[in-house]
Amino acid sequence: MTATTVMRTASTASTAGRGGTPARAGRGGWPALVVVAHGSRDPRALSTVRALLDRVRALRPGLPVRLGHIELNAPLLPDTLAALGDGEAVLVPLLFSRGHHVGHDIPESAAASPARTRVAAPLGPHPLLVDALHDRLTEAGWPAAAGPDHAVVLASAGSRAPDSRADTDRIAALLAARLGVPVRPAYASAASPTVPDAVRALTARGHSRVAVASCFTAPGRFATECAAAAPWIASAPLGTHPALARLLLHRYDEARTSATRAYGATSPAHA
Repeated sequence: MTATTVMRTASTASTAGRGGTPARAGRGGWPALVVVAHGSRDPRALSTVRALLDRVRALRPGLPVRLGHIELNAPLLPDTLAALGDGEAVLVPLLFSRGHHVGHDIPESAAASPARTRVAAPLGPHPLLVDALHDRLTEAGWPAAAGPDHAVVLASAGSRAPDSRADTDRIAALLAARLGVPVRPAYASAASPTVPDAVRALTARGHSRVAVASCFTAPGRFATECAAAAPWIASAPLGTHPALARLLLHRYDEARTSATRAYGATSPAHA
């Protein structure tokens, strides 16, 4: 997928670390990595995302790594971007498909900021995401050799955007190829089928061992409800899985090095 770009002129930058200590970005080094999380009322979500960012920092010491939320948690994305001043950053959505947040909310926040920014593609679909999903299923009890009675429901948040459904379908296809069993996408909201409906459909086709693969970053209401619908096993959210940290850096590198279209604050692309 091609990363979206929002570029502005600038020469210097400063931003605040997690403890409020100023850190330089965009001068004599790489742009800051701004991980854009959705936000959640569940306190476990923020602690999980922060731990994931620590893993990213450990993989690439010296890279400024910042966090911005779309809603519900601080720091909100506009505040994170404001702290960057007119420096450089790459915004990487901690989201798994091209829904409304990726297509509109994040680029609009970037365009309204004085920072020079690029907006990367979401995390899915990608083989590294499938690595994480597979490992979490294995941890939950998925066998090394699955039989014809096995199947998986890929549970994700859901979106009305057709691109989002296409991405989730592709993730399911990649996971099915990895596992050698049917994988049916299902959604916690905004799209169908629901997880219980997908479980029933697979059961009706003769699959007596149906697992739920949780395509969520952190614990929360959606992840809990989807796991509760599993008739057999349900994997944990992806959390701080090493493949997820590597995928964030991969999307960062893609956007940082690619030739992408430029947008201004009044770009019609944001209308």
